[in-house]
Amino acid sequence: MVQGHQARKRFGQNFLSDNHYIQRIVESVAAQADDRLVEIGPGLGAITEHLVNKVAELHVVELDRDLIPRLEQKFAGRDNFTIHHSDALKFDFGKLAGNEQIRVVGNLPYNISTPLIFHLLNQRQSIKDMYFMLQKEVVERICAQPGTSAYGRLSVMTQYYCQADMLFLVPPGAFQPPPKVESAIVRLQPYKTLPNPVKDQKLLNQIVTAAFGQRRKTLRNSLKNFIDEAGLEQLGIKPTERAEQLSLAQFVDICRKVEENQAD
Repeated sequence: MVQGHQARKRFGQNFLSDNHYIQRIVESVAAQADDRLVEIGPGLGAITEHLVNKVAELHVVELDRDLIPRLEQKFAGRDNFTIHHSDALKFDFGKLAGNEQIRVVGNLPYNISTPLIFHLLNQRQSIKDMYFMLQKEVVERICAQPGTSAYGRLSVMTQYYCQADMLFLVPPGAFQPPPKVESAIVRLQPYKTLPNPVKDQKLLNQIVTAAFGQRRKTLRNSLKNFIDEAGLEQLGIKPTERAEQLSLAQFVDICRKVEENQAD
């Protein structure tokens, strides 16, 4: 229990309480006076109270209705502070951007972290950068390189849209209640211009999803509904390779080849 509030398991609540790590996160974000900042899951406002003093606008998105009055009371009189009682998975972040891109910060519940990241990537035109506290394993998957066990769909699709960097680890003891896993801070910076664009991003996602759907399958089997062995070989890709051996650029090559074949 923290300050009279029982952390709720169904919301995946673990409240950051260690000032050292709170300060490191605030310093990493390096909020500027003219920033329009959005915090997902502010909890009891441990990070919020530092950010609200630095920016022109701070919006917080909180699902737990019991926390809303606490936040309203804590930040009463702050005209740059707005609470949105909403599920972040359904929230339209673009509406907060207007003509200015938003910056996003969040201690994301472990149980919704992956779908929430994809939800935000779908709104990336409105987002300058994102700083998230996630389960360490999730951050490792986001930042993973080909040939590693952590490398998968989350790695490929996040890195297609963003520069992804793990910043530092946060131990369980920094939270109340302590989670059973180690956490890490990741920075995601959506590219203004995609370095390896495809025409059909949904098709790329379908190809990557199929390739990693059954990791032990070779590409000749996992991608047979998209491209044949000859097509893979034309791209310099061995049909006997598995998904984790392919780089993002090679997945893009496959997608472009499929697009060409569909256009013929």
